[in-house]
Amino acid sequence: MASTIEKKEHSQVVISLEAGIEEWKAALKQAYNKNKGRFQVPGFRKGKVPFQLVCQYYGEGVLYDDAMNEIANKQYPEAVKEHELKVVSRPEMDVTALDENGLKYTISVYVKPEFELGQYEGVEVPYKDIEVTDEDVAEELDRMAKRNSSLEEVSDRPAAEGDTVTIDYEGFKDGVAFEGGKGEGYNLKLGSHSFIPGFEDQVAGHSEGEEFTIEVKFPEDYHSEDLKGADATFNVKIHAIKTEVIPELDDEFAKDVSEFDTLDELKADIRKNKEEKAAKDNKAAFENETVRAVCDNCEIDIPQSMIDSEVEQMAQDQNARMSSQGIELSMYLQYLGQSIEEFKKSLEPMARVRVKSSLVIEKITEKLNPEVSDADYEEELKTIADSYKIDIEKVKESIGDDASFIKDSIRARKTVEYLASKAKKVEPKEPVAEEEKKPAKKAAAKKTAKADDAAEEKPAKKTASKKAADDGEAKETKAKKAPAKKAAKAEEAPAEGEEKPKKTRAKKAKADEE
Repeated sequence: MASTIEKKEHSQVVISLEAGIEEWKAALKQAYNKNKGRFQVPGFRKGKVPFQLVCQYYGEGVLYDDAMNEIANKQYPEAVKEHELKVVSRPEMDVTALDENGLKYTISVYVKPEFELGQYEGVEVPYKDIEVTDEDVAEELDRMAKRNSSLEEVSDRPAAEGDTVTIDYEGFKDGVAFEGGKGEGYNLKLGSHSFIPGFEDQVAGHSEGEEFTIEVKFPEDYHSEDLKGADATFNVKIHAIKTEVIPELDDEFAKDVSEFDTLDELKADIRKNKEEKAAKDNKAAFENETVRAVCDNCEIDIPQSMIDSEVEQMAQDQNARMSSQGIELSMYLQYLGQSIEEFKKSLEPMARVRVKSSLVIEKITEKLNPEVSDADYEEELKTIADSYKIDIEKVKESIGDDASFIKDSIRARKTVEYLASKAKKVEPKEPVAEEEKKPAKKAAAKKTAKADDAAEEKPAKKTASKKAADDGEAKETKAKKAPAKKAAKAEEAPAEGEEKPKKTRAKKAKADEE
């Protein structure tokens, strides 16, 4: 098989391939054998129509799609391997010739972009540690006290903001009760703003056993069309008033809510836990800022297909997170008045950052080639098992024999840790006040476009061979079968894989069918 490649703008590569007439004829026979069960010709049983008669009765073009797939499914992966292409898009096939000499065609793909690294060791990183203060400890104690508060009934005063009142209520519009406006024995916390504006304010000041009427106006954006902006009255009766009693912060409180005997011991434990979390957060923040600084030092013309793939992955991840909480992303977007296309568009800036980070870290990792020991690997598996709360043996079973993506993840993390160890911490710049930002003279706009802006232009779509692409995607998705993929950082490079060309129909085939 002879194949050549032509490199074009924005990391696009066009592969030129061909098959001789004998190979083409053999592919037609294979296509016939695959589909002969669906051909029907008078005088022949279904599936028994000879090859030549199928070509005469239906036209040879009816077999072209599958014949092209047979050839492309074999030649395309070999060409990718031969030219060491790192494909990042669906391949698109275009037939250039189909005649007595055989088949000639091209396959267009986008590959990982080539780029030069800038400075990556010793970069300056604006950074400030998160420190744990006495106020942080006090706030946590206050939260613990509120979580352990209780409601106690009061009858010697009117209801006030912060109280929980048990009420009956019924709403009327123009003197007629409306649907959904009635409740009995309802517990309402005054000041929670869970009812329409004005309702809770007018309940406050009334006492237990009191019956009264309040007047309200429904908001213009209220969900019920009949009640939008409408004036209404509510008859209300208070059955009980309860106030929140927060426990006193003393040794007895510490004994009740923790394993400690004194409040000082509880405070010390809170500080210790917060300091451990702050240390982890500080480390992660510094590593993220280091990667950002390193990425800022190089320019990459990123193919739009990589941005699109990352956006799709981010949207799927968001949908999965929301589904686990019983919320559908589509319904949530509908509530916000946002389409799925608008939502995905909003993800593009972050997707671009993530893709660029992955490419940069991958290239630096290739240069550094950090070693992954057996201990590193076992520790990673344990981390995965702990995060999913499953036995480590089940993780190993899920991963199978191909552990390369786990080791790639470890290498990438080691690279980020190395870069952070070489980076220089500098004080963040103070934000400039708005009045100081005014320029002395407005500069003329330049007409040059950044490389990333150019990369946003989407290539024109050609007809493509779906089956071959689906077969090729199997390699990319192999790594995804293990739960371990979730543990990988956003900055790490995605697993590489090959995709095969999508389904097409030659122009000659179309003419024959017509």
